[in-house]
Amino acid sequence: MILPIVGYGHPTLRKTSQPIDKSYPNLKELVANMYETMYAADGVGLAAPQVDLPIRVVVIGFRPYDEKTDTYGEVTEQHTLINPEILEFKGEKKFFNEGCLSVPDIHEDVLRPESVVVRYYDEDWVEHTDEANGLYARVVQHEVDHLDGKVFTDRLSNLRRTMLKRRLNDIAAGRIQTKYKMKRNK
Repeated sequence: MILPIVGYGHPTLRKTSQPIDKSYPNLKELVANMYETMYAADGVGLAAPQVDLPIRVVVIGFRPYDEKTDTYGEVTEQHTLINPEILEFKGEKKFFNEGCLSVPDIHEDVLRPESVVVRYYDEDWVEHTDEANGLYARVVQHEVDHLDGKVFTDRLSNLRRTMLKRRLNDIAAGRIQTKYKMKRNK
């Protein structure tokens, strides 16, 4: 089931999400719905706060894009992170152009470390500690920010945020069009 995504300005995006345990109801169904929602919106990552759930659950998935046919291929990599914790930031910090399903039509260069060590549980409650690199590391950091009540625009300079203020206010007020379902801000 495709879930509505909350937009910039929604209070859930500013809450620190709570860890869950094995007793969380319908977790596998939630994870499946989050993947379906993310892929339907052409995203590569989705955190539970983006679907109005202040819990520490993230899904990440990559599908190759074919410019000639304007279509996406089959999933090549998929990660479910429950209660993720970044243990270490590694490597050089680099800029990369980021976007967000909760901040539609805004893409900005964000400075982040190129690698992280992350500990998390998968949906079968198996604990993992991975070194994430490249795009995967970037998406992990972006989504963990959501779990901590942050959005990528918080990582921009004050000047850049000021320049985006009108567009951010339009998103918060629901004065935007997206190809995916968005939940109105409270």
